[in-house]
Amino acid sequence: MIKGLFETHIDVEDLERSIDFYKNVMGLTQCYYEEGRRIAFFWVGEPKGAMLGLWEKPKGEVCVRHFAFRCDVDDVLNKSVSFLQENNLKPYNFLKSDDLAPMVFAWMPAIAIYFNDPDGNALEFIAMLEGEAKPELGVISYQEWEQSF
Repeated sequence: MIKGLFETHIDVEDLERSIDFYKNVMGLTQCYYEEGRRIAFFWVGEPKGAMLGLWEKPKGEVCVRHFAFRCDVDDVLNKSVSFLQENNLKPYNFLKSDDLAPMVFAWMPAIAIYFNDPDGNALEFIAMLEGEAKPELGVISYQEWEQSF
């Protein structure tokens, strides 16, 4: 019955700041706003394909979450870090190493890089890699992944 994930919601402290971030930095298309309830919704990817909901809450009630944006391998590998830095966002990988390089989760396999939104939600750019999973390799660099064949 389940075909995929359609919608997820996160708490934000300042709805206007978050609308600006997800619209103007992340490039998502806003599809709904309701002032009275202090909520906003964005299409993620193609309209009507997936949705992100932002719910304004007082600072003490904001519960930090994690979710990932599906991307192309080339974008994660070659564009994501510079995109994040150009937008004053600090990229980090799963191992939080100093090199800021996207890492491979060999058990999937997928390559990913992380960053935080203005409320501290942990966001991720992730892309599935070709080939069979190799869970015994753990979390490794892309170069190590390539050398494993």
